[in-house]
Amino acid sequence: MDSLRQNKVNSLLLKEMAAILQTESHRLLPGGLITVTGVRVSPDLGVARVYVSLFPVKDKAAALERVREDAHHMRGMLGRRVGKHMRVIPEILFYLDDSLDKAEEIDKLLKGS
Repeated sequence: MDSLRQNKVNSLLLKEMAAILQTESHRLLPGGLITVTGVRVSPDLGVARVYVSLFPVKDKAAALERVREDAHHMRGMLGRRVGKHMRVIPEILFYLDDSLDKAEEIDKLLKGS
């Protein structure tokens, strides 16, 4: 169960990370789209797990690795955006959110039967 503070930080980081990835996606994933589907911050606000969806990408693992390699740069950008609201900018960990892929697969199976 997340605290009220965690929920506020989650929504702030979701909004700001979406804006950052919108500007950086052309460099990280040319011709692709990076969508932030969720953010979960740890209770001490030191670590933020950012869940992203990548579309249309054939090798999602390699694309996610490119995003992870650039996490330090994006943390700096995040710090400039939310520095007035947060004392410590959390470490950013990126995870692949494949729930949309699973939903599409289930939809195909249901239509096939």
